[in-house]
Amino acid sequence: MVIATVLLSIIGMSAGLVLGTRHETPQRTGDQTSYVPPGQSAAPVACPQKMHETARKVGFYLPMTQLLKVRAESGLTVWICTNENGKLFYQANRTDDEDDWREGETALFLPDVVRQDDGFFAKAPDGNTFFVNDQRLEVVRGGKSRTTAVEPE
Repeated sequence: MVIATVLLSIIGMSAGLVLGTRHETPQRTGDQTSYVPPGQSAAPVACPQKMHETARKVGFYLPMTQLLKVRAESGLTVWICTNENGKLFYQANRTDDEDDWREGETALFLPDVVRQDDGFFAKAPDGNTFFVNDQRLEVVRGGKSRTTAVEPE
C-alpha cells in the first residue's frame, strides 16, 4: 500500500513537471508570423537606412526588420517593419531615390502600427489612416477613402 502511494506520487509529480514545463514554453501563433512573399526566404531583411534614421530621430533605437514591402503603380513604396520588441512601424516613400527621401514631404514614418484583419493599420497625428497588406493600400484622408492595388516586393 505504501509502495503504491509512493509510485502514484512520483508519477503525479512527473506528469505535473512535464505539463508545467510545457505551459511555460511560449508557443508561436499564426498572428505572430510575418508575411513572406512566394519564392522568397524567411531570412530577415533590414528596413531602409533612411527609415532607421527617422526612427532614431523620434526615439526608436532598435534595428528594424522588414515584414512587408509593397509597391503601387504610382511608384509609392510602403514598408511594415518590426523591431526585436515586436513593435510595428509604417514607412511610405514616393521616390525610388533614397537621396531624395524627405520625411514629411516624400516620406511618412508612423510608429504604433497594429496588425488588423489581413494586414496592418496605422494612424497619423493628423487623423489620416493607412491600411496595407500584400494586395492593397487604403488611405483615408479627411473622411475620404482611396484604395490602391499594390504588389509585394
